[in-house]
Amino acid sequence: MNEPVLARLHHLMTLREEVESLAGVGPWTPAADWCDGDTHLELHLDVPGVQPDSLELLEEGDTVTVAGQRPELTRLLHAERPSGTFRRTFTFPEPVVPQSGQASLSGGVLTVKFEKRHPTINVTAHHDDTPGED
Repeated sequence: MNEPVLARLHHLMTLREEVESLAGVGPWTPAADWCDGDTHLELHLDVPGVQPDSLELLEEGDTVTVAGQRPELTRLLHAERPSGTFRRTFTFPEPVVPQSGQASLSGGVLTVKFEKRHPTINVTAHHDDTPGED
């Protein structure tokens, strides 16, 4: 191979190593689920290791933004878990009552409940089995 091709290949390998070393630091994307709770919607966000006082929740119109920070560990020998800040914005899957979000953190999962504007009502059909009414 000629010198320019080897130089470019070396440069690409160096860039790849730099990108891989940065992969564990800053912005990351925690997994999230929406659940239907009949009278409310629940947003579940996996945030293990995130400092509770770093969590922020902002409702605006038909969206909610969740942000926080997981501190970077020092003296890492091997790193797979991302650290640094995250910020995710979600669109409500159904209309909710503005500013109704109630958050709780348990087992590394942030759960935010929002009151639905139009709750789902489970109607159970009632059959009257009174004799003689057919």
